[in-house]
Amino acid sequence: MTTKRRLITDSFKVVKKARRGGKKEKQPPPSPPQKETEPGPLSVREMELQELRQFDLDLHFGPCIGISRMQRWERASLHGLNPPEEIKELMLTRDTDLDYTHCLWSGYPL
Repeated sequence: MTTKRRLITDSFKVVKKARRGGKKEKQPPPSPPQKETEPGPLSVREMELQELRQFDLDLHFGPCIGISRMQRWERASLHGLNPPEEIKELMLTRDTDLDYTHCLWSGYPL
């Protein structure tokens, strides 16, 4: 006497779902992403501004909102925090350029 094997699918009703939107058109495969060109070497100005931004972001020298970079440097020096001399020299050599004298956050209202 052989017994009929029961499958799990025998217990459930088979339901087929209709496709939404009908037949889709085949689209060509996306083109491979273009390789981005590497940025060239930074100019001297860009390197100097990058150093000044790092000074702005260093919380060791206190808050920098509402004051110029030079005021912040002098305040840090007054409190014995030993700010980098290179930063002061950069600010003094370009004292008429606002990118050098104003803090990174100077464009944001308080």
